[in-house]
Amino acid sequence: MKTNISALMNLISETEKNLNSKVYSIEDYALNISIEELDGRVNLIEDNKEDFNLNLEDIEKSAKDLSKLKAILYEKNNEFKLSDGRTIQEAIVDNTNLRKLKTTYENLLTLKNSKKRVTEVNNSYFESKTLNFDRKKLRKKLEEIDSEIQKTDFEISKLNSTEFTI
Repeated sequence: MKTNISALMNLISETEKNLNSKVYSIEDYALNISIEELDGRVNLIEDNKEDFNLNLEDIEKSAKDLSKLKAILYEKNNEFKLSDGRTIQEAIVDNTNLRKLKTTYENLLTLKNSKKRVTEVNNSYFESKTLNFDRKKLRKKLEEIDSEIQKTDFEISKLNSTEFTI
């Protein structure tokens, strides 16, 4: 079957969704319901054993299929390379860390110098807080990181559409 990483990720997502639904609903079939009369007779009202076994087999097969699909995804993410030589997986890790750094820079750029008057019983003074970094340099670094993230995301997106056979 021919596919690409994007389609494979969608298939994995759908398979996970279906598996989670099956896992959630199997409990409905885990118990049989019977009525036990006072004289000891037992009447089975709901026999869910066959449904339970079928659902359990289906869950086990889906879990196995999901593992295979994810293994293929991880293999392809480590096989396909960006123009700079990094694998998709390496680029994903790098971008995750760059996004964290970007958030840190953005938070730092929201800080401002401040001056506050403090009055005590016999004393008054101003408490000044001043930035100890160059906002322009930090903003430039932020722009460079943002550009790198976008460039890498674009290359990953292009590679995600590369077809392969599974």
